[in-house]
Amino acid sequence: MRYELYYWPTIQGRGEFVRLALEEAGADYVDVARRPGQRGVPAMTKLLAGKRVAHPPYAPPFLKAGKFVIAQTANVLLFLGPRLKLAPRDEAGRLWAHQLQLTISDLVVEIHDTHHPVSGWLYFEEQRPAAHRRTKDFWRYRVPKYLGYFERVLKSNGGQYSVGRRLSYVDLSLFQIVEGLRYAFPKRMKRFEKKIPELVALHDRVAKRPRIKAYLASERRIAFSQWGIYRYFKELDV
Repeated sequence: MRYELYYWPTIQGRGEFVRLALEEAGADYVDVARRPGQRGVPAMTKLLAGKRVAHPPYAPPFLKAGKFVIAQTANVLLFLGPRLKLAPRDEAGRLWAHQLQLTISDLVVEIHDTHHPVSGWLYFEEQRPAAHRRTKDFWRYRVPKYLGYFERVLKSNGGQYSVGRRLSYVDLSLFQIVEGLRYAFPKRMKRFEKKIPELVALHDRVAKRPRIKAYLASERRIAFSQWGIYRYFKELDV
């Protein structure tokens, strides 16, 4: 099957969690919105408008797989996991992986809200005081809670993988969390990483996997920027 991934063409965002899974599996897929002309972004907006789709998605990312159109990052990965051999075979294992991915989704919202705590419609400069307060609380309370949790999950599972005895889409997503926080908060993350050695080691193992390593070095990997979940503001990284 050839998968069609629909996400904004110039940012990693939430679509990157799906891209990493497709790339690791060597899946046949097309990043639709990155195609030129009417076959790109207009094709995505047409599906978002609900034309010829029984269950239209609210927003990207979403995946078209045969007759299915599946939205929400964690939901897409729940669908892809068994098909790409990136999830446990048993139902309990698949639900556990999904639970962890949903927790990652919660963390992603908190990361985004460090720089846009008031509204996504306002520029950072219009909410700077709130961003400073939100970032301070994020690193004091939320990062230790979330990353500490995933550190414990890894340790309790033997340290190699977060779910089962082989790589899962959850491990790929945790790699992306570490990558993004290193970009957005290089100083803070450098100081914090000594508290999460298992998570850092997982990140490093994923980065060395042949398909992921090739993907990261390719043009398919969109660079981090000031448009997306992870944004670097020097004044927040102290």
